[in-house]
Amino acid sequence: MKLPYKEIIEASSEGGYVGYIPDLKGCITQAETKTELLDMLEDAKKGWIETALESGIDILEPVHDDDFSGKFNLRLPKSLHRNLAACAKDEGVSLNQMAMCLIASGLHVPLTK
Repeated sequence: MKLPYKEIIEASSEGGYVGYIPDLKGCITQAETKTELLDMLEDAKKGWIETALESGIDILEPVHDDDFSGKFNLRLPKSLHRNLAACAKDEGVSLNQMAMCLIASGLHVPLTK
């Protein structure tokens, strides 16, 4: 319960606020004020963890942005490397930028936060 999970708080389009913990899939709540929301989010986290423990569901450790450098190595077949390099050249971008865009579009990951 004391682990530092990242909490996201957003204004709701219907009024009030919505809060969730991305590392605890489905741990979400809403309230009229931010103060209420923080209390309710703590209750939601406690309930989520208790239910996970009772159900034998793995509880992931919190993930922090500091855990990621933005770099990793990837080995490809030579033919795929060649095709990727040709696409990058045709688009006038670096091989790195082309690979990043293709990965992001395939994962439906936004390129900006």
